[in-house]
Amino acid sequence: MTRVRFPQRLVLDTNVVLDLVVFRDPLAAPIAQALDAGAAVSVTTHECLAELRRVLAYPKLKLDAAAQNAAFERYCLQARLAGSPASAAPVPLPRCADCEDQKFIELAWHAGARFLITKDKALLRLSRTAARIGGFEILPPGAFAERAAPRTPPVPAMGR
Repeated sequence: MTRVRFPQRLVLDTNVVLDLVVFRDPLAAPIAQALDAGAAVSVTTHECLAELRRVLAYPKLKLDAAAQNAAFERYCLQARLAGSPASAAPVPLPRCADCEDQKFIELAWHAGARFLITKDKALLRLSRTAARIGGFEILPPGAFAERAAPRTPPVPAMGR
């Protein structure tokens, strides 16, 4: 049985963060609710925050500087900055085909995250390996509500 820490630590890739703080995607609503309720905390790094800053400035998002700053601040208020890893992982972590996304796998392992939430196909393909080797699950936003629900043992039926 997996021991679950509360609040549960989550690693959110940049597109999921955008779904939360810019697009307010309904599929991300359970994540937002867990963060707001204190049942989960998003763990990040300076590198991930720098990527978020860059992406918020993409012209296709059509966000002016004030909207970019507001979205960035909304996320920073919900996120916890992870410190530098104390040591290397004792086993080789799964390698993402997109080297830009490897930071999320490493963060999930070093931060002791329960979930890495992403829509990225290259990361999602590593789900089984991450669970086996890394001790965390990689899943899409829509699967979070079901997987993060507290597990309660079944109540035994009363005899007649």
